[in-house]
Amino acid sequence: MKNYKLVLLKGDGIGPEIVDEAVKVLNKAADKFGFTVEYDEALLGGCAIDATGVPLPDETVAKCKAADSVLLGAVGGPKWDTLPGNLRPEAGLLGIRGALGLFANLRPAVIFEPLKNASPLKGEIIGKALDIMVVRELTGGIYFGERGRKDVNGNPAAYDTELYTVPEIERIARVAFEMAMNRNKKLTSVDKANVLESSRLWRETVIRVSKEYPEVELNHLYVDNCAMQLVRDPGQFDVIVTSNIFGDILSDEASMISGSIGMLASASLNENKAGLYEPIHGSAPDIAGQGIANPLATILSVSMMLKHSLDQPEAADAIEKAVAKVLETHRTPDIYTDGTTKVSTKEMGDLVCSLI
Repeated sequence: MKNYKLVLLKGDGIGPEIVDEAVKVLNKAADKFGFTVEYDEALLGGCAIDATGVPLPDETVAKCKAADSVLLGAVGGPKWDTLPGNLRPEAGLLGIRGALGLFANLRPAVIFEPLKNASPLKGEIIGKALDIMVVRELTGGIYFGERGRKDVNGNPAAYDTELYTVPEIERIARVAFEMAMNRNKKLTSVDKANVLESSRLWRETVIRVSKEYPEVELNHLYVDNCAMQLVRDPGQFDVIVTSNIFGDILSDEASMISGSIGMLASASLNENKAGLYEPIHGSAPDIAGQGIANPLATILSVSMMLKHSLDQPEAADAIEKAVAKVLETHRTPDIYTDGTTKVSTKEMGDLVCSLI
């Protein structure tokens, strides 16, 4: 029987509540599919600042490096907004990504059939189903390039440098091609190669890597056109691969097509396929402790973990099917509609477990 070591970073606000429900679902899946999970907890974000004075303690990094994967709730809140940037909760999130070498961010944009009417797009645009995977390079590009301030002709100026090396592009491209091979064998690479030299290198490199994956249909879009196409005809996309800054923007756009931020999971992987899994929504401190937070994004993050890091695809599929079934009849307040039953955070977790 396989045993996995998992670190829980429950974080701030609603983080502890939603992580607890995700763990409940993971334990049910483990029982059914014949594997076990050992849990350890560590501090990240505001709770770490309160306890240790820093958003990412060394002990947390050590525990996460020794684990098979990491599940994160959410970090941040107004309580810590006045702190210097390097001491804010979000700095802990950036720090753990760097410490674990998490270069590949996976952001699915999926519309579950019962939530189709919640999408801001018309039904005829969405079609019968929508399932897009955005693969974003996470540790390079303009967010990590040379930056600074200087005077230009006597005027204050600032600069941030977009820089990618060939190996950085190759490794994210291979993640995307592998993802496409396991889906519909279709990949869209997004750049701005008509203007940016870094994008020209990006496109050249992706084309060269594509020779390793002759079964995958590769096409290229400029980022502005891709942004337009996502709202005009999202069904044309399967897997999208792009740089850090473009991925930051496009993944948010693609995700909101689903209609609810409370449903959106994510994964950040390193070269060993160990990962950090988290919902994309924030810590929502205004509703913390009220039992009304939607745990489904975190539960679906566990499904991604089972699929991409723990090699338990059957368990992952079972969780996704359970979530889809629950949504036909039951909703947390953020996605509630007439004709469905409104349930609490805990009740939603129990319902998903009952259908696995």
